[in-house]
Amino acid sequence: MSDAIPSSPREAYDLLLAGNRRFAAGTPLHPNQDAARRADLTSAQRPFAVLLGCSDSRLAAEIIFDQGLGDLFVVRTAGHAAGPEVLGSIEYGVSVLDCPLVVVLGHDACGAVAATRAAVADGRAAPGYLRDVIERVTPSVLAAHAAGASEDEEFIATHVRHTVDFVMDRSRELADQVARGRTTVVGLTYRLADGSAHPVTARGLDLPTDPSDHPGTAPRAEVA
Repeated sequence: MSDAIPSSPREAYDLLLAGNRRFAAGTPLHPNQDAARRADLTSAQRPFAVLLGCSDSRLAAEIIFDQGLGDLFVVRTAGHAAGPEVLGSIEYGVSVLDCPLVVVLGHDACGAVAATRAAVADGRAAPGYLRDVIERVTPSVLAAHAAGASEDEEFIATHVRHTVDFVMDRSRELADQVARGRTTVVGLTYRLADGSAHPVTARGLDLPTDPSDHPGTAPRAEVA
């Protein structure tokens, strides 16, 4: 595996998805995971992507995208709920570490989305700080209901889109970087059964449309 750092958002996206294809096919390379790589990173890091994903234990980013030490700047919360600390972490990855790619990663059978759907259905508040997670996911669930969604994948795709919209709307730094073509934001969903990641939406990058990935929820490319 080459140590070359992607020089553009497209190269970064292609590199990330190539790793996922290897993982899904059962042919991972496990790059950048040896002692030499560890030693090279002691003084600095240069990841090629920021990844905001769900904390679900089945969604270990470096594994499912077949990457190694120093490749990804990972931010994980339940249901990839985004607040000030998450936005600050993304901005650090983009403006300080110069990452050309930001990924929002959702997945099927997401417990946070399921809990939010249940809370919306029965109107009962969740205990403790779980309430904060549900409050951040609720707009996505309500939007999916309003659009007539009934399948889990539709709720997940809507939540990914809403999270992409949220980070773009709230972070002027990120929006400016996308507008200047220095980075792009892509929303992906991950299938637990086969280990594959599929595009849902993007800002600043044209993605191929494959309706078979998410029936009724084709990828949407936008330029901020």
